[in-house]
Amino acid sequence: MALSQALLQKQLQKLSPQQIQLMKLLQVPTANLEQRIKDELEENPALEQGENTAEDEYAKDEFQDAPELEANHEDEMTGSEDEYDNIDISEYIHDGDDEIADYRTRDDGYGEAEEKQTIPFKVESSMHETLENQLGMLSLDPRQYIIAEQIIGSIDADGYLRRDLESIVDDLAFRQNVETSVDELEDLVKKIQHFEPAGICARNLQECLLLQLDRSEHKNSKTHDIAVQLLTRYFDEFTKKHYEKIIRGLDISEEDLKEAINIIVRLNPKPGGALEVINKAESYIVPDFFIFNNNGVLELTLNSKNAPDLRVSEGYRDMLKDYDRGSKKDKRQKEAVLFIKQKIDAAKWFIDMIKQRQHTLLSTMNAIMNYQEAFFLTGDETLLRPMILKDVAEITELDISTISRVANSKFVQTEFGTYRLKFFFSESLSTSSGEEVSTREVKKILTEVIEGEDKQKPYSDELLTEILQEKGYNIARRTVAKYREQLNLPVARLRKTL
Repeated sequence: MALSQALLQKQLQKLSPQQIQLMKLLQVPTANLEQRIKDELEENPALEQGENTAEDEYAKDEFQDAPELEANHEDEMTGSEDEYDNIDISEYIHDGDDEIADYRTRDDGYGEAEEKQTIPFKVESSMHETLENQLGMLSLDPRQYIIAEQIIGSIDADGYLRRDLESIVDDLAFRQNVETSVDELEDLVKKIQHFEPAGICARNLQECLLLQLDRSEHKNSKTHDIAVQLLTRYFDEFTKKHYEKIIRGLDISEEDLKEAINIIVRLNPKPGGALEVINKAESYIVPDFFIFNNNGVLELTLNSKNAPDLRVSEGYRDMLKDYDRGSKKDKRQKEAVLFIKQKIDAAKWFIDMIKQRQHTLLSTMNAIMNYQEAFFLTGDETLLRPMILKDVAEITELDISTISRVANSKFVQTEFGTYRLKFFFSESLSTSSGEEVSTREVKKILTEVIEGEDKQKPYSDELLTEILQEKGYNIARRTVAKYREQLNLPVARLRKTL
C-alpha cells in the first residue's frame, strides 16, 4: 500500500492547565494547603496576601472610593481588572520574538544574592541507631563488629530478624568480603537479643514473647513457668484458643491458665515499635469543615486555612500601568512587560483556582450534610442513609471523579468527633419491610451485638445472622462474615475468653 498524506479534522477533549491545577488543589488536604500557598507566594512575586479579598478582588476599580482623583486624572487608567487585561503588549513583541529574555536565563530565586540560613531540625535516633549504640558496649573485634552491624541492619521496623542467617552469611561474603558461619551469627544474635527493648532481634512471635518472659518480673514464679511452657509446648493451641487441650496437657486449673495468659497479653508483640519515631505533626488531623448544631439548624463553615486572603500585588499592577504609558521601543522594557504580565496572569489563575476549590468543597460538603442531616443532628450511626458518589454528584452537578477526590482526602469536625468524608458513603441493604438502610447501620448493630455477647460463649456467624434477621435485616451468613472481617472482628472461637 502506497504512503499518502491527508488532512484530518478531529475534536478532542483536553484539560487546560487551570483545570489540571484545580484537580491537584482539590486533592491537597488542609494540612498541606498552607505550604502549597507559601510555595506559590515565593515563586510568584505578583501574588501577595491581602487584608480583604472581598473588597479588592483583583483590584476592581481601586479608585472608586476616591472621586476627586478620577476628576483630576480623567485621561489616566482607573486600575480596573478589564483595563489591565486589555493592555496591548503587541508593541513590545513585534520584533525580535526569537530572542530569549534575560530574566528567563537567570535562576528564579537569584540564589547567589541570598543569605545563607541555617534551618533548625529535630535530632532523633532511629531503632537501628539505638541498637548500634548498644553494640558499642559489647567486647567485639572489628570483624565481629561488622557482622553484628549487618545483623542489626537486617532487623525489620517492628524489631524482628526475618532474614535467614544463611542469606546474611552470603551478604557478608559478597558485600563486605567477610567470611563467617551460621553458628557465629547465631552467637551474635543471642547477644543482640539482650539489648533493649526486650524481645528485639527475635525470629518469630514465639521467640519474641519468650525473650520478654525471660526478663519478666514474675520470673521464678509458678505462673511464669506455666506461661513459658504454654508458649514452648502449646503455642499453636494458644493462638487458636484451644484452652481445654492446654489445661489437659499441662494438668493445670482454668484459673492457673488465666493468670498465665494475663502475663502473656501484657507483653509487646512488636518491640521495635517502642523505638519508632512518630511525627505528631503528621499524625494530627486538621479538619477541612466544621458543622455546628445551632438549635436544630446545621451550620457549615470552611476551615479558614482553606480560604486564604490572596490578591494580585498592587506594585506589579502599577508597574504594568507605568510601562504602558512609557516608551515601547526599549528592549529592556519589553522584557519587563512580558515578565510582569506573565506573573500577574499566573497570580490571577492561582487565585481563581483557590476560589474554585473553596466552592467545590463547600458545595460537596453541603450536599453530604443535607443528605445525612439525621446523623449530624444526633451522632447516631444507625441513622446514616445509603449514599454513593453518584448521589452527591447528581446533587452538586459535579463529576463523580471530583467528588471522589474531595471525599478521599478531607475531614469534617462535628460535635460527635472528626470524620473522613468517605465515612458517610455506604451501600444499601433491604430490611424485612422493604426499606433500604445503610450497610454502616448494619455494621454498627453487628458491633453492638458482638460487644454485648458472653465472651465465654461467643456467637457464631450463624447465630449473628439469626439475631440480625430477627431485628429485621435481610442478610446472609456470608455477608455477616464479610462485615465482621471488615470490622476486624475475629471468629467466635478467637473471641472466646476464660
